[in-house]
Amino acid sequence: MRDIKAMLPEEIEAALKEMGQPKYRAGQIFEWLTRGVKSFDEMSNLPKDLRAKLAEEFYIDGLTCLRKQVSQEDGTIKYLWQLRDGNAVETVVMRYKYGNTVCISSQVGCRQGCAFCASTIGGLVRCLEPSEMLDEVLYSQMESGLPIGHIVLMGIGEPLDNFDNVMRFLELVNHPKGMNIGMRHISLSTCGLIEKFDKLAERNLQLTLSVSLHAPDDETRSKIMPANRGRGVENLISACERYYEKTGRRISFEYAMIDGVNDTPEHAKLLAKHARRVSAHVNLIPLNHVDESKFEPSTPEHLKAFQKILRDSGVNATVRRKLGGDIDASCGQLRKKLATR
Repeated sequence: MRDIKAMLPEEIEAALKEMGQPKYRAGQIFEWLTRGVKSFDEMSNLPKDLRAKLAEEFYIDGLTCLRKQVSQEDGTIKYLWQLRDGNAVETVVMRYKYGNTVCISSQVGCRQGCAFCASTIGGLVRCLEPSEMLDEVLYSQMESGLPIGHIVLMGIGEPLDNFDNVMRFLELVNHPKGMNIGMRHISLSTCGLIEKFDKLAERNLQLTLSVSLHAPDDETRSKIMPANRGRGVENLISACERYYEKTGRRISFEYAMIDGVNDTPEHAKLLAKHARRVSAHVNLIPLNHVDESKFEPSTPEHLKAFQKILRDSGVNATVRRKLGGDIDASCGQLRKKLATR
């Protein structure tokens, strides 16, 4: 059986044609799917015989909410969703003045091994399907009652390590007959799988590419981010240059401030040099607590001095607002749970 929620309207239309059905039914089905129906029987404007045929050919998956946590500090909501196979991932809904943003996961676990991140503890279990990522957005909107206008792929997993499924998800969530969330309202975060940068650039999507840099030199970055080994910072920045030239979209550098590791003036000056090459915006992130990590956040004084060096060097540098800290919903704190294998 095929996952109909992972299909575009024209693909549903082609399948219906083989079944001898009129093509306009595809639009009806696609619209129902974006409403979060869990069975074909809920598609009340379809004939009963068609619903029965569809149930023989396709399946509709959904998510089960195992836990909902609401921050008492800022209203951030964190969901623990159970998937069809018993695994679970976390999704976060954040409220901003410009609208509501959902931070979704792209994998169950992560193989990248960043030393300060909870998402990678225990490694990778599997990649999420396009429909599962779509459901993170859809179900978060339905359960919270908050209209979702922005998406960040910054939850559990490395999106470029699940390239094809993520690209299909982007097509689905951006589709004008679906949730119709514009590409310019979507950010994709990567630890720097540079072998996928040119492939992504070829698609010329108008999303924001956020590169989790976290250190401007190979010695420091390789210690805290194994993905740097065999790739290197210089190759990463060169890949960013090519991406920027191809798409015209400004890249964002994510930079977790870690006390005594990557927060010296020398690090700031080298980071500024890299940022200027690609006109990057630098998003400084006060390190968030992870039980299994030995690292501590930079002091407020060091963070302020670091930001000043960047700004004095002509780099746009901001400090990320911490949301959902009291429910472990901040950057680097999401983790896979209830893995069955």
